[in-house]
Amino acid sequence: MDLTCTPEEEEFRARLRRWLGEVLPRLPAPPAATDWPGRRAYDTAWQRMLYDAGYAGLHWPRDAGGQGATPAQHLIFLEETERAGAPYVGANFVGLLHAGPTLAAEGTAEQRARWLPPILRGEEIWCQGFSEPDAGSDLAALRTRAVRDGGTYVINGAKIWTSHAEVADWCELLVRTDPAAPKHRGISWLAMPMDAPGVTVRPLRTLAGSTEFAEVFLDDVRVPADYRVGAENDGWRVTMVTLSFERGTAFVGEVVACRRVLGALARAARANGRWDDAVLRRRLGRLHAEFTALWRLTQWNVSEAMRAPARGGQRGSGVPGTGGSVFKLRYSHARQELYDTAAEVLGAGALDADHEWVADRLSSLSYTIAAGTSQIQQNIVAERILGLPKGR
Repeated sequence: MDLTCTPEEEEFRARLRRWLGEVLPRLPAPPAATDWPGRRAYDTAWQRMLYDAGYAGLHWPRDAGGQGATPAQHLIFLEETERAGAPYVGANFVGLLHAGPTLAAEGTAEQRARWLPPILRGEEIWCQGFSEPDAGSDLAALRTRAVRDGGTYVINGAKIWTSHAEVADWCELLVRTDPAAPKHRGISWLAMPMDAPGVTVRPLRTLAGSTEFAEVFLDDVRVPADYRVGAENDGWRVTMVTLSFERGTAFVGEVVACRRVLGALARAARANGRWDDAVLRRRLGRLHAEFTALWRLTQWNVSEAMRAPARGGQRGSGVPGTGGSVFKLRYSHARQELYDTAAEVLGAGALDADHEWVADRLSSLSYTIAAGTSQIQQNIVAERILGLPKGR
C-alpha cells in the first residue's frame, strides 16, 4: 500500500478543497435530527450538488455511472469533506454505500441502468430489509416468504431495524424463495418499491429520540421477478456482497469523523482543566493510536477492494474482502470507547441532551449490533480469516 500522494492526487485535493470552500457557505442550516422528511430533502439536495460537480459515486466504476477514482482519491475525498464539515450521506447511505455498490457488482445491465443513476443523482432513497423480529443475529433464519406467481413474487412477512424505511423509495429485501432448501440456499435478493400495495411502515423510536429505523410489514406484496438481483435462491451470496460493502467500506467516512472528534476532545479537556488527569491523557493517546491504526486499515481495505476481481476478470470490483469484519469489529468498540471518554471530558455536561457528543454517545451503543453483531464478526474472523474450526 503506497500512502504517498502523486501530483495528480494533490491537484485533485486542491480542486476539491476549493469547491467545498465555495459551496458549503451557501448551504442552508440542516434540519432537526428527528425531521426525517426534512433530512431526506437536505441529504438528496447535497447528493445532487455532488453529482453536478462530478463527485457523486467517485469510486464507483465508470460503467456503473461513477468516476472510476483511485483508492487514494476516494480517501482524499473523505478526508477533505469531513475536514470541511460537509454533510454526510445521511438518508442516502443505504443506496450509496450498500444497495448501489451491490447492484453495480451483481445487477444486470438493465438493472444498473434503472437504479444506479437515480441513486447517484439523489432522486431515490433506499432502505435495508434484512433483519427480522424472530431471526436475531442469524440472518439466514429469515422467514419472509416470496412465492412465484408467473412474472411476480408474492411476499408475506415482516422486517425490523429497516433503516430509513419511512422516507425510502426502494428496499433491498431478503426473502425466502425455497423453504425446503438449506437455510442459506433458499434466499433471494429483491429490489422492492416501498409504495407497493401491502407495504406498511411503522417507525421505531431509538434511545436518541430518532426514527431512522422501522418495522415493515409485507402482506401479499407483489414484486416483479425482474427486480431480483442474482439468480433465484442465490441471494445469500449476493447478500455477502452487500454485507462486505456495509462492513468493509461504508464506515470509512466515520473513521475520519471520529478522528476529528478526538482532536476536539483533547482541546475541550485542555480548556476545562481535565487535561491534568494523567489517566485521561493516556486514554486519549491510546484512542489516537487506535483510530490512526483504523484509518490505515481503512486505506488497506479500500485499496484491496479496488484490486479485487470484477466482471470478466478485470481488476477493480470494489467489493471488500473479509478484512471488513476485522475493521467493523474493532471500530464498533473503539467508537463506544471514544464517546465514553467524551462523557469523562464533559463531566456534568454529559447530561446535556442537546450536546452533539451526548447524542453520538447514545448512537454509539448500537454499533456493536448494527451491520452484524460483534459476536458474528468474531466468528467470521475466526473461521474465514484464521481458519479455526466452527464452534459446537
